[in-house]
Amino acid sequence: MKGQEKEKVWKIAKFMREKDKVAVWLNVDLIEVDLGYALIGMKVREDMLNAAKVCQGGAIFSFADFAFAIASNSHGRLALAISSTIYFSSSAKEGEYLYAEAKELGLTKRTGLYEVKVFEKESKRLIAHFTGQVYRKEETLIGDFS
Repeated sequence: MKGQEKEKVWKIAKFMREKDKVAVWLNVDLIEVDLGYALIGMKVREDMLNAAKVCQGGAIFSFADFAFAIASNSHGRLALAISSTIYFSSSAKEGEYLYAEAKELGLTKRTGLYEVKVFEKESKRLIAHFTGQVYRKEETLIGDFS
């Protein structure tokens, strides 16, 4: 990807990170972004735990969903989820640092298909597998990304 395109993708990701209230609450770190791709990080905190003392599924879903949002909006057109599914394979505990890696599997004029894997940073243990599809609108996100 050319330098100018890479800069635009980063501007979009930073804008989304700043404006997404759930991503702010999760304290998501932007690690790497590209067209159709996002790698983000998050530390599991006490206020994310459920009664079983593991990270609540909704927090993990929201984390995966944000990686999905960055990857699907990286092309500059507003992309909104029309379906998503998550499968949990392992639990995440307080203090663990998680990655969510989103990859674009397919892109058309109107839709996009994405896969997100959530895993623990050190052991690479898979926590969750998320798939999602977006509808791509004609308009762009609100903001100047040129």
